[in-house]
Amino acid sequence: MSDASNPAPRPSVVAPRVAAATPGDVTISSSSPAATNELRPRSADGRFVRVAPHEESLSDLPSDRFLDRELSWLQFNERVLQLAADETVPLLERARFLAIFTSNLDEFFMVRVAGLKRRIATGIAVRSPSGLEPREVLEHISRVAHDLSAMQTRIFEDSVRPALVDEGISIVRWSEVEPAEQERLGKLFSDEIYPVLTPLAVDPAHPFPYISGLSLNLAVILINPKTGKEHFARIKMPPSLPRFLKVRRARASVTSDLFEARFVPLEDVIAAHLDQLFPGMEVHEHYSFRVTRNEDLEVEEDDAENLLAALEKELTRRRFGPPVRLEVEEDLDDHVMELLTRELGVTQDEVYRLPAPLDLRGLNEIADIDRTDLHFPPFVARTNADLAPAESSKAANLFERISRQDVLLQHPYDSFSTSVQAFLEQAAADPHVLAIKQTLYRTSGDSPIVDALIDAAEAGKQVLAVVEIKARFDEQNNIEWARKLEHAGVHVVYGIVGLKTHCKLALVVRQEADGLKRYCHVGTGNYNPKTARLYEDMGLLTADPEVGQDLTRLFNQLSGLAPRSKFKRLLVAPRNIRDGLVERIERQIERQARSGDGYVAFKVNSLVDEATIDALYRASIAGVRVDIWVRGICTLRPGIEGLSDNIRVHSVLGRFLEHSRVFLFGSGEEREAWFGSADLMHRNLDRRVEALVRITQPRHVDQLFDLMARGMSGDYAHWSLDGDGRWTRVHLDTDGAPLPDVQAALIAMHAKRRRKARR
Repeated sequence: MSDASNPAPRPSVVAPRVAAATPGDVTISSSSPAATNELRPRSADGRFVRVAPHEESLSDLPSDRFLDRELSWLQFNERVLQLAADETVPLLERARFLAIFTSNLDEFFMVRVAGLKRRIATGIAVRSPSGLEPREVLEHISRVAHDLSAMQTRIFEDSVRPALVDEGISIVRWSEVEPAEQERLGKLFSDEIYPVLTPLAVDPAHPFPYISGLSLNLAVILINPKTGKEHFARIKMPPSLPRFLKVRRARASVTSDLFEARFVPLEDVIAAHLDQLFPGMEVHEHYSFRVTRNEDLEVEEDDAENLLAALEKELTRRRFGPPVRLEVEEDLDDHVMELLTRELGVTQDEVYRLPAPLDLRGLNEIADIDRTDLHFPPFVARTNADLAPAESSKAANLFERISRQDVLLQHPYDSFSTSVQAFLEQAAADPHVLAIKQTLYRTSGDSPIVDALIDAAEAGKQVLAVVEIKARFDEQNNIEWARKLEHAGVHVVYGIVGLKTHCKLALVVRQEADGLKRYCHVGTGNYNPKTARLYEDMGLLTADPEVGQDLTRLFNQLSGLAPRSKFKRLLVAPRNIRDGLVERIERQIERQARSGDGYVAFKVNSLVDEATIDALYRASIAGVRVDIWVRGICTLRPGIEGLSDNIRVHSVLGRFLEHSRVFLFGSGEEREAWFGSADLMHRNLDRRVEALVRITQPRHVDQLFDLMARGMSGDYAHWSLDGDGRWTRVHLDTDGAPLPDVQAALIAMHAKRRRKARR
């Protein structure tokens, strides 16, 4: 519903700009969007039509109402840096946040920047909804990414590294290593490092070598002492070796029991022994460098008779994608820089000069040091109270528990292993279970979920696994799992052509005394026991017949042909998640007009979809309260008078990665609660199979509304977004004391809930 009869004043928005790279202030404000044509399936049969997602509402809302998604993502990564800079965060966790920042930025360049460059090169890039031309977006990305990289360096060198030294943990250069230890490392080099190195020279007989993406390399300048001629060589740091090598120190004169751990970068050890790699040559200079390449996959599924084979072929090509970023040591010689940029085909804007050591992903190794005093307080997930066995020595019968009531899970506070994993393992072992159907998007390397499916198939049960082999950066793992499942007799399918299967679903069919009964799990996160300990996700275990019927129909769509299926407790993309959410927003507009208490709240990873954002703007104009809890990207502008002054946007980052997607509507007795796998992005709503499930038990609805209230409360630490696109960190109270942490409060709340259930 729009308010065309009483048009709202247009917001005042400043021109695009990038602020200085200081914590909380890297952001941009943008204007003049144009509708972007997106591929949207007409129906579940996979056919596509081109539509403008938000064209219906362009006439009654301001044209500068969207922030830029790429710059919003960079702001998210800046928030990660702010945690690394925060001295109230445990020290080794700060080091890990620096590593996470590096990994995040790597993926951003490999996918988002590479994709933008590819679209520009092929002439299909269009003005973004934020109003920026593609080349303007690239310019802004380059400026902000350089600023953030410099900020990461300052935080590491000026704050984290000195604090580590104070705790006896240091990263030293080769010149700081004692002679006796240099000798030991020299033997390590000869025995374990030298045999796996492959120095590659560049001369008329040896062309410039291929530099693989994200590999750390040494550029070595050599002089032939006989001819005086200069030569270039490249050495790749073997990924099989640790990024930092442990250094021992003679401590005969030291009586203190102070903990000490010293590390030297792998490239320093190799650089100190270059004479062994190039005997007879003089080592003149050496520098480290690192290349980021386009590593997004392109597979034309309509033309691929065998998707598995086509994807395997494309994976071999990934390593040869064009470079999109070159990181080099800041003191790299100009003539070496000229050689690298020329041979790699990168521009000066794509070069990032940084202090050594490069590639701070290696700080994960430092962060793994066993110093409990420098980590977050220990946390052990416990069994959900509704699934806990009456006798601690006896495992609960999960089918019996789920048949009595729906079970709402929130990981990692509720143990994944004693809930979802145990559910599937019991199903595999239960002789009364006839069939198991499961979606797999990402899972762990030693997956007990996959093992349970294999056990079930070998026991003679009907087992279907919908494996998404196009899950970005997990393609090779998923291909291997798909083949392993097939060999065990599992029916493996790859979903619907043209759509990724991203929904998180499991269906168990069990023979019981009164007939067949279906048990279901619908979740927001992957079936991955490892990430379930680190990611915050929701899940529902239920024996509700409507959910069972919905999942049966959806699995039939994924494995066969059922394009006209209808659902009762599910919303399913690409068919109706966007329309279903917008319809419910419109109902809150009507409720606001009727009773003045309309309410909409979303908890998502990303909010980008223009049609949904426009519906939220219309709700705000009508007076509906709108709360958005977003972890990453948000292109909505909150707090603009007459447009979004009833919308609040918060972000929470911490020890767990906020990953659940929750959608709440209404007040009082008419509240609705949904959660599922879909973020509010074009890819999720138009090009993926996603599922949201409605939560019906009142106490579970209460829990979800309470969760949202915590995330939107000013009593807990958070970041707040304003209409100019600036994120402000709110982590101190009026007296300057740290505000409590939402995740710490949830740990305490779940522990209290379990204690109460045991009484």
